[in-house]
Amino acid sequence: MLNKGLPGSRPDKKRTTPMAFSQEQARDLAMQTLILLVDRPEDLTQFMEASGLRPADLRDMAARPDIALYLLDFLVEDDARILSFAEALDLRPQDIMTARTALAGPGSYGWEAD
Repeated sequence: MLNKGLPGSRPDKKRTTPMAFSQEQARDLAMQTLILLVDRPEDLTQFMEASGLRPADLRDMAARPDIALYLLDFLVEDDARILSFAEALDLRPQDIMTARTALAGPGSYGWEAD
């Protein structure tokens, strides 16, 4: 997880290359997203409706690794949403997409890998 209190652990939004994410780091980012999502009732409702999950399902799935991909997919589906969450997480939108790719693999979002 990012430690915002340590110099060098905060991403530099001016950089031009995306952050590299391991699968573990991408899952950590997704858990940060879930925590933030719970504090945003409108976004949480949209996520629950889009995923078909009930509150009890979400509690159960929070411990499962596959929720990470669902959460990051939810963010990248809407421009305003990814911009808002990227700002709150002190990341660039591209970094969230890079984390998503770390979980699902290149080309998994309908784009070919570079």
